[in-house]
Amino acid sequence: MSMQDYEKLKELLAQNKKWPMLYMFKFIVPNEEGKVKEVVELLPKHGTVSYNHTKNLKYVSVTCKVSMKSANAIVETTSKIAAIEGVMSL
Repeated sequence: MSMQDYEKLKELLAQNKKWPMLYMFKFIVPNEEGKVKEVVELLPKHGTVSYNHTKNLKYVSVTCKVSMKSANAIVETTSKIAAIEGVMSL
């Protein structure tokens, strides 16, 4: 994601007047040694994480549903994880 995308996400989230809010992080991660673990370690510890593999097992979808305190916290988490090589943020 570009910096503009993060700013747009932050603006959209800021429209929510009720915090904390339930948010769903979703990332597509290459099924390579350590990548999935690296993503999960950066997700909030109090979230519920689920996984789905592609048919050919090349990628893993990592989803985390969690209560987040602010738009800034969501954007910060998303940007850290999206910076990992090969990871796609949805």
